[in-house]
Amino acid sequence: MSHPLFAGHRPLVAILRGITPTEAEAVFEALVGAGITLIEVPLNSPEPFVSIAAMAARADGRARLGAGTVLKPDEVDRVRDAGGTLVVSPNADATVIARTKALGLESYPGVMTPTEAFAALAAGADALKFFPAELIGPAGIKAMKAVLPKHVPLLAVGGADASNLATYIAAGCTGFGIGSSLYKPGRAADEVAEKARALVAAYDAAVAG
Repeated sequence: MSHPLFAGHRPLVAILRGITPTEAEAVFEALVGAGITLIEVPLNSPEPFVSIAAMAARADGRARLGAGTVLKPDEVDRVRDAGGTLVVSPNADATVIARTKALGLESYPGVMTPTEAFAALAAGADALKFFPAELIGPAGIKAMKAVLPKHVPLLAVGGADASNLATYIAAGCTGFGIGSSLYKPGRAADEVAEKARALVAAYDAAVAG
């Protein structure tokens, strides 16, 4: 299940939509302590670049982080300036992907169809984010994986949680983006840690299979 892109990290991306800078450090430590070391702050959160910078300052090689809902090339520059290395989008915009790769960052665009998937790869995407995964479903992902390059990591985002990781892994997914089942605005860091530990345990069990 491991892939070089995620070397040293479980392929679980915590999506902290709505997080504020005052929560960022405590939630970051809760996630890393539980074993989730890939973190994204969606740009439609309050002061997202401040939160990214606060977490980047604490990362010290323990985690990789970046932004989600990145829709414009100039936002990629701001992610880099804040210390982020992951650029995650709900869509596959070739200009965003190209800017991401030009700056040496990792590109995770969202796709739903083979046409979008191949266009994203042609633009330089490092991994494909199937979003919303609950609409495509494991059967749809499995069908698309049959025609995609075997080395490309596939992430299920939107509908994936601790209860169904094994089903998506069986369909060919490498990893996952986990949002509201892990973090919601205002959720205390200790509760995030508890949910993160449960997610890590479910992922490890699903991989052990």
